[in-house]
Amino acid sequence: MSEASAKILHREVLAATCERLRAEGRRIVFTNGTFDILHAGHVTYLAFARQQGDRLIVGLNSDASIRRIKGNKRPVIKEPFRSAMLAALACVDYICVFDEDDPCALLEACLPDVLVKGEDWAQQVIGREIVEERGGEVVLAPMVEGLSTSAIIDKILDVHRDE
Repeated sequence: MSEASAKILHREVLAATCERLRAEGRRIVFTNGTFDILHAGHVTYLAFARQQGDRLIVGLNSDASIRRIKGNKRPVIKEPFRSAMLAALACVDYICVFDEDDPCALLEACLPDVLVKGEDWAQQVIGREIVEERGGEVVLAPMVEGLSTSAIIDKILDVHRDE
């Protein structure tokens, strides 16, 4: 994959791409998230995920799904810009935006060998059964202490509260 950018694919194209990658013997890694206000914790997490295989697919929550999950004040950064930031990372090979509240349909479409989630999700890895059912594995990524989008938003609000 070029260092310039990842490919942003629709689900059907991604499924066909995954079939081709499997036929080539590539180890496919999948992770997902909102990746709102991209920060060093996200970058560390994605680099870790990429190290688990040959190609990294990032399932990106659509703006609508984020609003349903996190409320009407989110996302802070709109979908096209979140996609562009992720695409600029050398560790990300493919991005697919999904509108559902969870990535299960997207996991069914790509059938990755590895599903990576942050260790903070250890008790509830959504999609675990989809991956493990076909012999894949779930890997938990270490988290960068003190870095989260919510903490960054809170810090910005605190800094600017009295202005």
